Amino acid sequence: MAHLEFDKVTVKFGGLYALSDLSFELRGGEILGLIGPNGAGKTTIFNVLTGVYKVSSGNVRFNDHSILGKRPHQILKHGIARTFQNIRLFSKMTALENTMVARHCRSKKGVFGAILRTGSQKREEKLIQDKAHESLAFMGVDEYADTVAANLPYGLQRRLEIARALASDPKVLLLDEPAAGMNPAESAKLMEDIGRISSLGIDVLLVEHDMKVIMGVCSRIVCVVHGEKIAEGSPSEIQSNPKVIEAYLGQPAEKST
Repeated sequence: MAHLEFDKVTVKFGGLYALSDLSFELRGGEILGLIGPNGAGKTTIFNVLTGVYKVSSGNVRFNDHSILGKRPHQILKHGIARTFQNIRLFSKMTALENTMVARHCRSKKGVFGAILRTGSQKREEKLIQDKAHESLAFMGVDEYADTVAANLPYGLQRRLEIARALASDPKVLLLDEPAAGMNPAESAKLMEDIGRISSLGIDVLLVEHDMKVIMGVCSRIVCVVHGEKIAEGSPSEIQSNPKVIEAYLGQPAEKST
């Protein structure tokens, strides 16, 4: 199982601190929730983990090895995949083609094999296609494999994006607000799916504003405000934490008498 560690990470853009001395860890076999108000730095954390943003100080370790300085495609190959807060599918490609793109990070054949269309290249392409179908089926969208992504309903586009990430065989999956825009039934199904993903041995870091989803699937939760960690604990501990309540409600929690 994987182990992902954020160690005293600071990210500055000019004089603005997006993250400040932030530390937390995602342990093997865990679904960890990451919450906080808008602008708290949650997506910045994902961008650091996936090599999009550089850190000003601190370290990020994956299985005890620093991944700082690695490019996004290298981090994906190491086993860290993500989805996005705003869906980023290849809109003119089919669901199957979208998913196959992610699987190509595991390809062993280079550009010459693709040009020459060797027997081994064809066999590998078939394996990539089979794995893509498997991921689509896992997320319940395989019947739409030949549908252009832009023509899929919003909820299915969300599911396709997760299927695409799964096709890369991740050890860690970063989900950035996967329930955004979903109705209650779709959110409930998503909670089941996250549990099934975890049962595959994939560790999950989940950013989500839907507290029902967070409280329902996460074993631990980290709360971030203005780029700093203000609380960490079980769902029940986070739910009753005065700092978390104040961050969301804008006022201290009232003490019971």
